[in-house]
Amino acid sequence: MIHRRSFIAAAVAGLLALAGGAQAQTKWDMPTPYSDGEFHTINVRQFVEDVKKASGGQLDIVVHSNGSLIKHPDILRAVSTGQVNIGEFLLGQFGNEEPVFNADNVPFLAAGYDNAWKLYQAQKSVLEKKLQGRGLRLLYSVAWPGQGIYSKNPLKSVDDLKGTKFRTYSPLTARLAELLGASPTVIQVPEVPQAFATGTISAMITSSATGSSTKAWEFVKNYYMTNAMHPKNVVVVNERGFQRLPDAQKNALTAAATTAEKRGWDLSRQREASANKLLADNGMTVHTPDATMMAAFGKVGDTMAGEWLKAAGADGEAIVKAYRGK
Repeated sequence: MIHRRSFIAAAVAGLLALAGGAQAQTKWDMPTPYSDGEFHTINVRQFVEDVKKASGGQLDIVVHSNGSLIKHPDILRAVSTGQVNIGEFLLGQFGNEEPVFNADNVPFLAAGYDNAWKLYQAQKSVLEKKLQGRGLRLLYSVAWPGQGIYSKNPLKSVDDLKGTKFRTYSPLTARLAELLGASPTVIQVPEVPQAFATGTISAMITSSATGSSTKAWEFVKNYYMTNAMHPKNVVVVNERGFQRLPDAQKNALTAAATTAEKRGWDLSRQREASANKLLADNGMTVHTPDATMMAAFGKVGDTMAGEWLKAAGADGEAIVKAYRGK
């Protein structure tokens, strides 16, 4: 009798252990907005591999790139509601919903990678709080290469942009065009070559990365390396989904995120350098704006920073104060 009871107890314990093991295995879907060749997606795929390895295969994240599972404008909501547990999106895509998300979209507030990183550190605690309010946990954030000005005709000064049809991709880039005296025109990336060819636009602001991926040299000849701003992508996780994970899986996720953030910023710098070279190698004139031109752009940036601060209120003031060390 004692032997039989021991056998039953051992069998029950074994079944419980098997059940526990099955529950510990987690599979998540991860929507991302960009193609597999884009450095952000390359970084995401390495991130999920690191998570899988560190968790011993217990946390398996399946990447759905290029908006194939959920379109870019819907990713924030999908993760927030738990439709999916993890996702990547461009912060500025949702700047109209939350002004704090637009901090890195204010032109010339933080030009260049060193300043962009410094701004991120100043923004991070406020950003985390705003994401938490939507049921999201920030895992990591990576900047895009600096945004520059493309123009069909060489620019002698900023005034040469007045009256041009200027391609924009967000409310803040549209406002930049207005302040430059240009006409903002929303054009999606795949449509940019045709828009230049038909005269729908004659100038735009975007990174050398986007310029190289769209073969900008086929339709525009001048690129000005203003490094106006470095918009950031974020990778976020649904907080309730995160809390349901065993501690080992939580640790695997956060450790891989720390590595992905550093790797992503390094990849971004490499992407900018290689894209600048590619533009030049294909016959574009890559300009370094002179001090006068940068000062003129800076004045426009100051105006936009003031407008953003008004919209962002105390949160914006806290970010800028921390950024400027005041």
